[in-house]
Parts: sequence; C-alpha cells; structure tokens
Amino acid sequence: MPEYSPSSRRPIAEIFRRTAHLAVEFCVAARIHPNTVSLSSIGASAIAAICFWQSGRWPWLLIPAVLFCYVRLWLNMLDGMVALAAGVASKQGEIYNELPDRISDVLIFVGVAHSGLASPWGGYWAALMAVLTAYVGMFGQALSVGRQFGGLMTKPWRMVTLNVGAWATLWLLMRRGTNSTFAGLTLLDWTHIIVIIGCVQTIAVRLRSIMRQLG
Repeated sequence: MPEYSPSSRRPIAEIFRRTAHLAVEFCVAARIHPNTVSLSSIGASAIAAICFWQSGRWPWLLIPAVLFCYVRLWLNMLDGMVALAAGVASKQGEIYNELPDRISDVLIFVGVAHSGLASPWGGYWAALMAVLTAYVGMFGQALSVGRQFGGLMTKPWRMVTLNVGAWATLWLLMRRGTNSTFAGLTLLDWTHIIVIIGCVQTIAVRLRSIMRQLG
C-alpha cells in the first residue's frame, strides 16, 4: 500500500519549524503517535481556557493563558511534522489534525467569554466564527481544489490577536486597577470584534478562491 501523503498542509515559516526539530526527533524515537500530539493540544487549550476564565479574579492568570495559547499552536504544528517524519500520516490523522483545533478554538474563546473581562456574547461569536472559518477552509479540500488557508484571520492570527488583547488588558489592570472601557467596550470586547470581522473577511477570501477554482 502506498504511503499516504496529506493533500494540503498549512504553510508554516521555517523559523517556527526549527523550534520543533528536537521535539520531532524525540517523538519519533519514543514512538509517540502524532494523534497523541494532536489530542494534547486540547489539554493546552483547556489550561488556557481555565486561566482566561479565572483571570477576572486573578489578572496574572492572563500570562499563562497567553503562553498556553502558543503551546497549543506549537503542538498543532508538531503533530503534522511528527506524522511525516515517522511515515505514519493517514486519512484518520486528518481528522485528528482538524477536530482538536476546532475544540481548542471553542474552549479558548469561551474561557474569555466567562472571564468577566469581556461580554460573553463577543466570546461566543468569536468562537463560532473561528469554527466557521475553518469549516469553509475545508470546503476546498472536500471539493478537490485544496484546503484553503487564505485570509487575514487564520488560526495563528486569531491567537495572536487574542493575546495582544490579553496583554493590553493585563497592562491596564496593573496600571489602573480596573478594566477600562472605550466607547463602552473593554479591550477584550474590541479584540473579539476584530477577530469576528477578520473571520468574515477570511471566509469571503476562501469562498472566492474556491468558487474561482470550481469555475
């Protein structure tokens, strides 16, 4: 049976791939399955979500929340690298690669929604749009024109945007001792709005690309 090769892989800068080379070698040597790595990203996201959830009470928890968001992204990169290096990429692996990502998006944004530092509605809409953005991106793969990764608010940039909002919120809380509002919205509310608008743009870009390739 010929070795399975994923039809589409998310483009990742080499500088980030280099951070995982030793981890890839370790996982291959220790026979850690890439699906295990994929599932572990849910654990990192759950920790981030809990930290966000409790950050209204203990603002310093925004720091580990941000860090575990990046751990989640790093694990999302590592699983595919391990699969290819170990020669165990499979169609089932595609499911393990995608489903934990969607669970992670929901966990993190729902955690922010219930932090008390932002409106719950903004967090839930950001979670919904994150899932919808990825769903639309998979249309291309389902229709044999390739997984779509275009648009401004891709998975890494959703996390970067959220983390900028979290750092800015922490700075305000430490400097002023209160979660200041701007035009009636907190910084994390504005962060959610940016994520939502960015997701709308990303969905439009991906749909346009798919429709163009379908003719």
